[in-house]
Amino acid sequence: MVTPMLKILPYLLYFCIMSEDVDLIEQEDQELFEHIRIVAEKGVTLVRIDKFLMNRIENTSRNRVQNAIDAGSVRVNDKPIKASYKVKPFDVITMVLPDPPRDTEVYPENIPLDIIYEDDDVLLVNKQAGMVVHPGFNNYTGTLVNALTYHLNQLPTLPGNTGRPGLVHRIDKDTSGLLIIAKNEWAMTYLAKQFFDHTINRRYIALVWGDIAEDGTVSGYIGRDLKDRRIMSMYDDPEKGKWSVTHYKVLERMGYVTLIECQLETGRTHQIRAHMKSIGHPLFSDSSYGGDKILKGTSFSKYKQFIDNCFAILPRQALHARLLGFQHPVTKKQMDFEVAMPQDMQQVLEKWRAYAAQIKG
Repeated sequence: MVTPMLKILPYLLYFCIMSEDVDLIEQEDQELFEHIRIVAEKGVTLVRIDKFLMNRIENTSRNRVQNAIDAGSVRVNDKPIKASYKVKPFDVITMVLPDPPRDTEVYPENIPLDIIYEDDDVLLVNKQAGMVVHPGFNNYTGTLVNALTYHLNQLPTLPGNTGRPGLVHRIDKDTSGLLIIAKNEWAMTYLAKQFFDHTINRRYIALVWGDIAEDGTVSGYIGRDLKDRRIMSMYDDPEKGKWSVTHYKVLERMGYVTLIECQLETGRTHQIRAHMKSIGHPLFSDSSYGGDKILKGTSFSKYKQFIDNCFAILPRQALHARLLGFQHPVTKKQMDFEVAMPQDMQQVLEKWRAYAAQIKG
């Protein structure tokens, strides 16, 4: 029998507006908000904007709309307004909201979580590689959402906590690192606006194939690959994808591979993985983007064995969400969190450092 508490669980599942086969693609730091644009019709009568929006947006509530207005996520003619504003003919209204909940039943599972920080409004976890973020295609149990549901069901009822936790972004199954979870609707709305405004500070550590000469930026329209919809490709045509920007900085060169830091300006599906492949530097051990083969180096059998050993230690893309910074939805203080690389990436880095030192010697 489903308990009343389980009614809150669908709020853990926030999806972007995508095609029906979205579950075929894991999400790399995918931002979970929708951007709404409405132009008031010529014959509109003077009506409060909160009422106006409630009548025109599906799956919403008065509280959700008012939270968005209070957070500054609703603008009229590109200016922030108050809930008492009266809509006029031809007003251009824009709004950023967390995506509406998907009607999916999720059961709590007692799965250990590496919780970095938690208060009444937000929770940060260090996700382990191999854990799927949300239930979906072939992954209906054992996900981060199942674990969060169990953890949050154990919490006492807190004043002002509606009991509706939610994800505001996601990272791939095989990417490790920081994720932030909103514990109430206000926090969801406030954080979603920060993601939309690109004020969230997200920095990744990645090991890529090749010797990158200098720091740089990758930008372009990213969309599903025309031949393989499980991966993403870069396009010049805005009709084929969404605008994306990644800044990268060289941290360490080890001959045939380079350790870099990537700072996301946008959060698109597989953004870092697709971006680095597009400039000829796929992530090390990334099977989806061609990084699980020897792309640089020698033809010696000893080198091939070295690479195979590295792949065995790190059977996933070498990508870790190291840093996450945001403005707290209630205190408004800037909060920055950082977590160390997991052991598998550390081990492979040490092997590459030793190999590079051997070549130089």
